[in-house]
Amino acid sequence: MGIVDRVFGWLMVLGSLAHSMGSLQAYGAKPELLLWAESGTLAALLVAALNLLRAGRPQDRVLAWVSVAACAGWLVLVLAFGKLVGNYFDFHVLIFMVITLVLLIMSLRTALGKTQREVYAS
Repeated sequence: MGIVDRVFGWLMVLGSLAHSMGSLQAYGAKPELLLWAESGTLAALLVAALNLLRAGRPQDRVLAWVSVAACAGWLVLVLAFGKLVGNYFDFHVLIFMVITLVLLIMSLRTALGKTQREVYAS
């Protein structure tokens, strides 16, 4: 599960960077909108960083709970974006929703102490 965890963490990084490039193209001439769009990029990168850090520290339940909260918050924002564009099946919404749900589940597993490494260590 550790590999899956890291893969989805890095997918969140790649998605965030793609979001940043798309925002720059879409809002390059509108600095106010670009600033807000790039703040979303920063938020997603922080969620990714928390999850990558958590994946390397399976015994750190406090970090895992912070990661759960970050994933839940990001998921709310992703769903709010889907509602704003009027399409929950928009490619951007679906990709971030799947990645975030996987990271949320993995974070919950770590927070609840159900990691594979702990099972084998016993």
